[in-house]
Amino acid sequence: MKVKLEKTITDRTVDPDILSYTVGDDPVLDLALVKWDCMGTAAHVTMLSEMKWLKRPVVTKTEAAKVRKALAAVVKLAEEGKFAILVEDQDVHMAVERLLTAKLGDLGKKIHTGRSRNDQVAVDVRLHMKDEILAAESEVCELARALVAFGAKAGAVPLVGRTHLQPAMPSTVEMWATGHAEMIIDQLENMEAAYRLADLNPLGSAAGYGVPLPLDRARTTRLLGFSRTIHNCFGASMARGECEAALLSALAQLMAVLSRFAEDLILFSMPEFAYFRLPREYCTGSSIMPQKFNPDVLELVRSKAAQTLGLQTAAISLLHAMPGGYNRDLQDCKWLYMKGLSIARTTLRILEKVVKGVAVDASACRRAFSPGVFATDVALRKVADGTPWRDAYHDVRDQFAALYDGKSAEVADLDPDRQVALKTHEGTCLGIDRQLYLRRISEALASALSRRKALDKCCKALLK
Repeated sequence: MKVKLEKTITDRTVDPDILSYTVGDDPVLDLALVKWDCMGTAAHVTMLSEMKWLKRPVVTKTEAAKVRKALAAVVKLAEEGKFAILVEDQDVHMAVERLLTAKLGDLGKKIHTGRSRNDQVAVDVRLHMKDEILAAESEVCELARALVAFGAKAGAVPLVGRTHLQPAMPSTVEMWATGHAEMIIDQLENMEAAYRLADLNPLGSAAGYGVPLPLDRARTTRLLGFSRTIHNCFGASMARGECEAALLSALAQLMAVLSRFAEDLILFSMPEFAYFRLPREYCTGSSIMPQKFNPDVLELVRSKAAQTLGLQTAAISLLHAMPGGYNRDLQDCKWLYMKGLSIARTTLRILEKVVKGVAVDASACRRAFSPGVFATDVALRKVADGTPWRDAYHDVRDQFAALYDGKSAEVADLDPDRQVALKTHEGTCLGIDRQLYLRRISEALASALSRRKALDKCCKALLK
């Protein structure tokens, strides 16, 4: 529906190139914010209807109910793919206002009272972030759970532990898999920090300096389900870019961890290692070499990690020389964080599928053990016989050639399975607590689900 407001912010004569340059990708990006913009507007209008000012409220409670009903219809339009943001609208806020004015007349013109598009977009972004972070946290948990299951299935299959990529000490496939799982689960801490920043309400700060109206900012905070209000209106305006940068920082760290995992899978599935077999449906072929099954998906994880780091750097760079208050540079933060979320969430889902399809070649894992891998174990045997550690270390190092060539009697009875079975302390080969990981995953999933339900409850209460 193309209904023009009687007066819009674009009524003044604007060079089409200037308009296109300043609007940017908002007509597309803001489609992801329609639900949240309507939710923020519903809360604002509800608060306005309760505000005692002059002889009558800006909006009556009956009028507020009409606005909320119309906003619910806008959300439905968006869900059906029938909501469009025109270049003349510039953004989702004016597009929603256009539709409301077309349907409600003068009532639609009142909804922006006491607001700026600055605090409006800040609310939209924060609500969108909260929803997306909780979804991403659930996907983090599912990938970690797939890795724990993969490790449990492989169990104590010996795997050469490596440092500097060189053979180091005996390990197991489960230790490798759950080690990566733990690193991935730990990224929830960074994501939670970003969530806590997003969970603050900037609404009512207007353009960053408040308005001469008795706005009840605590009321909109409760209606929207935020944990608290950003107290200082000026600070609320400046916090917008901080939010995006914090989220991108968490996503960049997550992607770095996922990239290291992907690199391990690439290396250990090479014919020279052959510890793992990648699922063929997640590999690609060659246009000239019929035998090729390339780990393109995993290689792209490395590339996507680099891209996410670039997005985070761009967000920080936008902020570092920006003066206080709102500046149009902040508009570009929207694309950065949305792109980062898209990359990270897609990568998490793809890697979960890959992990579920990876097969372990136990024979190849065992064949990879050379006598030198047991060097530390031999030194510790000497310690058990009473030799001081440093003397034992030097004895083994000095005899390393014979040890490595398999000519030493001291390694004759050493084999991978026996040696990994001796490692039973917490966190080592036979000391992996699978239930610890599963508890952490279950708790994180339950927390994310609970908060998403609370957010949905707020949305349904406002848009009914």
